[in-house]
Amino acid sequence: MSDQKDYIVIKAKQDGVNVIGLTRGTDTRFHHSEKLDKNEVMIAQFTEHTSAIKIRGKAVIQTAHGEMHSDE
Repeated sequence: MSDQKDYIVIKAKQDGVNVIGLTRGTDTRFHHSEKLDKNEVMIAQFTEHTSAIKIRGKAVIQTAHGEMHSDE
């Protein structure tokens, strides 16, 4: 099994896009939050602590599985 983790790229299409990291384990909890302004880009990684990433607001999300738009 590869040690490489999955990355995602998030580009905000409006001010105030929230990117929230959720923990692994029996209790899913928020562990990190960032707020992006329009056209800001964040590169996020799934890790031993992060099992999910929640995005609120209009953004373009790119993953190894393709590109998505959160406003569609």
